[in-house]
Amino acid sequence: MNAYQLTCETLRHRPRAWLVTGAAGFIGSHLLEQLLQLDQTVVALDNFSTGKRANLEAVRLKVTPAQWNRCRVIEGDVSDPAVCTAACQGVDYVLHQAALGSVPRSIDDPRASHRANVTGTLEILEAARRARVQRVVYASSSSVYGDAPELPKREDRIGRPLSPYAATKWMTEVYADTWSRVYGLPCIGLRYFNVFGPRQDPHGPYAAVIPRWMGALWHGRPVVIYGDGQSSRDFCYVGNVVQANLLAATIDRAEAIHRVYNIAVGQRTSLNELYQILITSLKRWQPKLNPPPPVYESFRPGDVRHSLADITLARTLLGYEPECCLERGIELTWQWFADHSGKVPGPA
Repeated sequence: MNAYQLTCETLRHRPRAWLVTGAAGFIGSHLLEQLLQLDQTVVALDNFSTGKRANLEAVRLKVTPAQWNRCRVIEGDVSDPAVCTAACQGVDYVLHQAALGSVPRSIDDPRASHRANVTGTLEILEAARRARVQRVVYASSSSVYGDAPELPKREDRIGRPLSPYAATKWMTEVYADTWSRVYGLPCIGLRYFNVFGPRQDPHGPYAAVIPRWMGALWHGRPVVIYGDGQSSRDFCYVGNVVQANLLAATIDRAEAIHRVYNIAVGQRTSLNELYQILITSLKRWQPKLNPPPPVYESFRPGDVRHSLADITLARTLLGYEPECCLERGIELTWQWFADHSGKVPGPA
């Protein structure tokens, strides 16, 4: 039995109370689903600005009625101190996922990103402190590595932010570290690397690359590759992120707390390689599909050229071991697209 399996067994026999912020979002809904399947009590907080009620409904259909009854949904904003105070009452652990993602979005509207990501984190930390929450696990991002050229990325070596989004995520780490040192609030940060999986929105100008390309390919449309396609990323299936959150929340090793961890697979894939993996995997569901070649456009401002995580620290201190590689994750996500093909329309 590995560390994650042991954690799940322990939680099943000793249920706790959790707050998941951004619970109607892509990652948040997967956390909510796993916690409820482990018979935990969960407060699900979301303002539904980017989160979807359909994601909560999808979770409801994945769990038993008794498990769903353990969930209390609060519609509210993490930048509102009264909302955060109410959400943290009686909670053992906070999994703070609420944020406005996307580098381009932050460049278009930096104030909105700051309000959601920085002010929202401050209010959650303060509410958790006052409620005597046992631990806060918060979502950071690989974007904090900025212009640091070293590969793989190590937690103790970051560069200058290349976008307002990256700056907000760096500030959340600073605030969490400060609340840990000044107030003694146990915090752990998780730097996510290009998370993907079922329920991720494929539409809109701020959609992440994998769901955006999947949405296009499924309907036989060309994908757009920004740059020459040689930019690379460490793509991480959402199930690995769920594992990391539960391990981080419950780890009892003192040296593991008050840290930030890379959460990824440790596998570098170029955008051109990703395109070929998506095409190969898609043919299992649409064998006759012959999509048009990709369209190459200029590099976007704020985009990092290469990203690859060193996950040694998470493996060593949290017991994290990614269970799903890129290829398997792509298969699982295409399966979701196939199951929801009538509900995943092509872009207008």
